[in-house]
Amino acid sequence: MMLHPELLHAARSARLPLGRACALLAAVTVTHLAQAVLLALVLSRIARGQTAALAPLLASVLAVVLVRAVLSRAQRLTAVTAGAAVRVRLRDALLERLGALGPTAITGARAGAVRATLVDGVEGVDAYISRYLPQLLITCTVPPLLLVVVALVEPYAALALGPALLLALFGPRLWDRLLARRGQEHWDSYEGLAADYLEALQGMATLRATGAVGRARERLERRSAALHRATVAKLRVSLVDTGLTDLAVQGGTVAAVLVACSSAATGHTAATGAYLLLLLASECFRPVRDLSREWHAGYLGVSAADGIAALRTAEPGVRDAGTLPAAWRTAPDIRFEHVCFSHPGSGRPALDGVTFTAAAGRTTAVVGPSGAGKSTLLSLLLRQRDPDSGHVTAAGTDIAAYTLASLRRGIAVVSQETYLFHATIAENLRVARPAATDEQLRAAARTAGIDQEIARLPDGYATLVGERGATLSGGQRQRLALARALLADAPVLVLDEATSAVDERGEARIVRELLAAGRGRTCLVVAHRLDAVRHADHIVVLDAGRVAAAGDHTALLAGGGVYASLVAAGRTATEEPAA
Repeated sequence: MMLHPELLHAARSARLPLGRACALLAAVTVTHLAQAVLLALVLSRIARGQTAALAPLLASVLAVVLVRAVLSRAQRLTAVTAGAAVRVRLRDALLERLGALGPTAITGARAGAVRATLVDGVEGVDAYISRYLPQLLITCTVPPLLLVVVALVEPYAALALGPALLLALFGPRLWDRLLARRGQEHWDSYEGLAADYLEALQGMATLRATGAVGRARERLERRSAALHRATVAKLRVSLVDTGLTDLAVQGGTVAAVLVACSSAATGHTAATGAYLLLLLASECFRPVRDLSREWHAGYLGVSAADGIAALRTAEPGVRDAGTLPAAWRTAPDIRFEHVCFSHPGSGRPALDGVTFTAAAGRTTAVVGPSGAGKSTLLSLLLRQRDPDSGHVTAAGTDIAAYTLASLRRGIAVVSQETYLFHATIAENLRVARPAATDEQLRAAARTAGIDQEIARLPDGYATLVGERGATLSGGQRQRLALARALLADAPVLVLDEATSAVDERGEARIVRELLAAGRGRTCLVVAHRLDAVRHADHIVVLDAGRVAAAGDHTALLAGGGVYASLVAAGRTATEEPAA
């Protein structure tokens, strides 16, 4: 009778169908009891030789069986409906929570482990809620009531059944703590194996290139062996639990049979009462046996409950306390005012008093050596983190005052690592704008420099790109992501190394197109290759978390310093002969 608060919390989302499932299960139980009473009457009449009046009783038994079949089917359908409702709502809530947490809050989680919780763990919750909980309610209600009925018929039989029933219900609770620990170990092993398998599949090309396939296989074998040991350890405890329950059930039934036979032999109980005792003794333990079966069906949900609770209650990296919609009618200016931020555990600040303005409708580039704080700057703009001090404003309002959903809808982002879904090119583009027309798709693709390549594909925009865009090159994936961001038509466009996988000639052409298409948008561009940003309206140079210089390309180059060094280093790298 292990009850987990997280699973009870999930059950609240389907109170009505669960209530109907419990009521139908109670009706099914009533049919079992009615059948027991009718069979006791049949057997007593046979024992007394009164066979002439058996037909109505046997017809009644048949009617009860048919009614039970109908009720059982209705109960299963209702329970499935309740379980499906819980499953869908729980998954939706967990996915919503994952979206609210953002990438910085789940950095330590492995994709395979999260997938196991969202898929297998939630499936286990379905079985626990739709099957185990209704049966638990019946088990806690029916056997005590039957014990009272048995006591009224034959008190000594109740004395035989009572201890056995208590042992069957509460004896296994002695192992609950050990079973919970074994279950958690089993789930941890399962999560680890799922995460390793997914990681191996996603990194198969790298494993082959480095000759590490054999080592990966050995690691998976060790994980599989650990899961096998955890499963066997859990089964040992579970078998002791089941064995104790079966011993109590069989022992209690035998004791009740002996008492009933003794009572009938001494004439203390009439034939009908003796047969009723025999059948009610079996019915008294039926809910206990059914509970044991349903417990094993829903045990995976109990094992996954802690992981589900941790995910559901995890605190996001930033609080979504804003109330204003980021519904800018025109492109806003973006301003960083004395912004300071330090990563947890870092010995120095990632940003230290950064102040600059990305003018509305203009293109502002942010450059600097590796580790200068460029990525941190963008994460603060997208509110993946909040600054330790200072303010980031959009259209003169602190971005913390906007709701997170509206803020992120108003900012289209293209990063160095793009993600494409297992869908067609058109479907991937329409993720940003579902109602976009074919002409709008082509216009965005032309600006991103990918339209002609799409046209040469056999199925054009209906081409399936595979998982993560596996059928496309890195440059093609980046340009599709650019087209998707342009299609979103957000007032603010952020390009974070968005053309790093494109050759320099193609990059220069795409950047020119983007600058032309970006008029009317506030563009913030981060790039290592400075040729990609030399035509920006304003360039901000970061160094060691501070603004080292700001201006246009010509002025910064003439002024020397960090920017001139970066330009010189870029030219040297370009002029070096290929190895």
